[in-house]
Amino acid sequence: MFAVVIPAKNEEKSILATLTTILRLPVNYIILVLNGCTDKTFELVRSIPDARIQILYFTDSLGIDIPRAIGALYARHLGVKGTLFVDGDMSGNIYQNLVHLLASIESGIDVALTNCYPYITHRQKLANLVLKFRAKLNRDLDLFKSLGLSTPTHGPHGLSERALQLLPLEAIAIPPLTLYWAKQDGLAIKVATSIPHQALHSPSKHRCHARLIAETIIGDCQMGLTLIQNKPMTRSLGKHALLGYHPERRFDLLQHCEQSLKSQSLCDEQHVIFSGSNLSL
Repeated sequence: MFAVVIPAKNEEKSILATLTTILRLPVNYIILVLNGCTDKTFELVRSIPDARIQILYFTDSLGIDIPRAIGALYARHLGVKGTLFVDGDMSGNIYQNLVHLLASIESGIDVALTNCYPYITHRQKLANLVLKFRAKLNRDLDLFKSLGLSTPTHGPHGLSERALQLLPLEAIAIPPLTLYWAKQDGLAIKVATSIPHQALHSPSKHRCHARLIAETIIGDCQMGLTLIQNKPMTRSLGKHALLGYHPERRFDLLQHCEQSLKSQSLCDEQHVIFSGSNLSL
């Protein structure tokens, strides 16, 4: 029994193309975590007559990566053997890559990653800086030889049932920490497929967004590096507090969702709506 988690925020232009690929996969659940959508994403997803689709609709914005952690929590509650994570804007022809990720999880890999940089291309200065920190984290974890620049931050990836049980939800919500805790727990980590970034067909974002994403990822990596060094966890580097989108991560709603799943049987419902701090079906 396998699931696919699809975080999405205002993805009306890409969600149907993404789902067209996902619906071909031999999975039991397709969990959409809709994150403060104000467009037609919810209506488009509801229009698809497939019983595997389950929608967690949050009226409040969850912030970056929290939807992935909530999807992992829900998949764990369903008792799946493994879960893939595919962003709602990944509308490229990646079906075979997702098959490889599933096969890797089925074969015993706990954290199956995608290499989104299978060859060297011209990169902007900001992208090079982000990759420098990703490389440092993987090197300090003694994973660079096997993973290179691969990370759960970038590209589709998968987690086994064991990983879903062992990894702290907060680590899934801060993707570089997934690698730290997976290494700590002795989980099997592997690059299962390669997709050049452009082939994901994720839309280009404005320059300010790119800067904030870069700061978020670097700050996330810095948190992992301080853990490796047995220092108090921090996002700061010298005098710079690398916050990016981190303050917008709604860990409170992640905790609320966890409590709701413990106290209510939500898995029988196809559409679950979270409104602020309250839950309604």
